[in-house]
Amino acid sequence: MTKYRLQVNGKPHEVDVDPDTPLLYVLRNDLKLNGAKFGCGMGQCGSCTVTVDRAPVMSCLLPVSMVGPRAIRTVESPGTRWVPGVVLRQAFVEEQAAQCGYCIAGMIMRATALLDAVREPTDAQIRAWMQPNLCRCGTHLRILRAVRRAADALTAAPARKKR
Repeated sequence: MTKYRLQVNGKPHEVDVDPDTPLLYVLRNDLKLNGAKFGCGMGQCGSCTVTVDRAPVMSCLLPVSMVGPRAIRTVESPGTRWVPGVVLRQAFVEEQAAQCGYCIAGMIMRATALLDAVREPTDAQIRAWMQPNLCRCGTHLRILRAVRRAADALTAAPARKKR
């Protein structure tokens, strides 16, 4: 066992785990942040997606020893009105993008990373960015509409334009 200091959702945490422990297990078991889900354990579904320094990461594949001091953000991350994750959550509700809800945290985190990286994404960019994450319920078109809705809302937001 080794002690690791992690920065999760803006707060410091210390965990004592095996270096090979996937970040997903640390988030769920040690920090009790259950938004990221265990789907396949092989990085093929995206239900475990979180962001590390604003980049989407499948946390089932990332050993905690590789995280270091980088900022981890999960779907539980609080935010202000114009933070992409907050706007995305509302857009997913408005577009009725969730059915069973299992993939949604990963979808929101992948989309959050997109909206952090690309100011005004095209529909093609949204499709390409979201492609690694799977939804077994088949709400992909609603999910894409939700990301588009959030992107449009953020583009129109006065706070977003000043960045």
